[in-house]
Amino acid sequence: MGVERTGDRAGASLLVGEPLDVEGYPQALPELDLEQVHVYVRHGERTPVRTRMADPPASIPEHWQMCSVARRFSEAVNSTTTTLGEPHPDGMWFKRGTEMRDGRTVANLCIYAFLGTLESLLNDLQSTYNFGVALRRLYVDKLGFLPRTLQNENQVYFRSTNVSRTIESLEHIVHGLYPQTHCATGVIPSILVRNRVDENIVSNILSCPLLGLLELRFAEAAAARWNSRLQTLDGRLSKYLNGRPIRVDGSPRASGILDTVRSAAAHGIKVPDEFRDPEVIDLIVCPKLSIKTEKGRRLGMGRLLADVSTRMQTKIEQGDKDPLKVLVFTTHDSTLAALCSTFDAFDEKYGHFPPI
Repeated sequence: MGVERTGDRAGASLLVGEPLDVEGYPQALPELDLEQVHVYVRHGERTPVRTRMADPPASIPEHWQMCSVARRFSEAVNSTTTTLGEPHPDGMWFKRGTEMRDGRTVANLCIYAFLGTLESLLNDLQSTYNFGVALRRLYVDKLGFLPRTLQNENQVYFRSTNVSRTIESLEHIVHGLYPQTHCATGVIPSILVRNRVDENIVSNILSCPLLGLLELRFAEAAAARWNSRLQTLDGRLSKYLNGRPIRVDGSPRASGILDTVRSAAAHGIKVPDEFRDPEVIDLIVCPKLSIKTEKGRRLGMGRLLADVSTRMQTKIEQGDKDPLKVLVFTTHDSTLAALCSTFDAFDEKYGHFPPI
């Protein structure tokens, strides 16, 4: 199935503007000096992680054939040449395709992105590249905090979760912030990942089973609290779900439905009018309870914030002897929500691409 696109790009309830307002960046008090910046950004637009609402009347595509356009953008951004002006041997000269269960092959089918692992969709590449450019405009051009040309790799730190969509998003952020033309000879920024057990920029239930138990209990509490509220949407939305009601713990879950319509809207794919209604979206967004207990905050984001504290303390103690100026992490909406919740700054809104 092809992808139906619409120039309307859906309503404000599904999409937001640029996540980094360079011109509107708040000025610090004159007695304060900027010493170090920590940036946490969600991966860019991806396709849904499950097949949902593919049947009429919703008809959201099961297969997303967008990778050929995105591939050309990626090659343009990533292109490198040898000293002889020839294409670099590591360039993306091969073709990609997807083999279906019955053995059929389909070129440019974003099956990896469809499964949530980001096969280079154009909007993701463009938005994350633009985000890197915005970082450069702010911290290099406007504030003069970062050097125009990266002379020392230790001035920057880039880390992603070990998921292809966040890794690829970070690659394009780095291209926007410090492209090869703005790196000194021999200076190559590193993009780091950690072993899943050692990961701390997501809530790590693999290394902390107690956190997994807490998340399960809070999910059950969210269903008990919000399912009755979602019943008011059954008459409007069930026809898009094969007659099933929309519920926090339903099949598909309310969060999954929201993920599908926002992913579609982010790529200009037509979504049912009901999902363009801000009141409907607000009802679906709200059914989520944050873990706000002291134990939940400590287990969820404690290790990450301990790292933040250590890096800041090192900067205070060493001053200019510590060259590290900016740290950029690409992660997931659950991490951003958990961080905001830990700081009592969460507005209970999930799902936009790509918030910081």
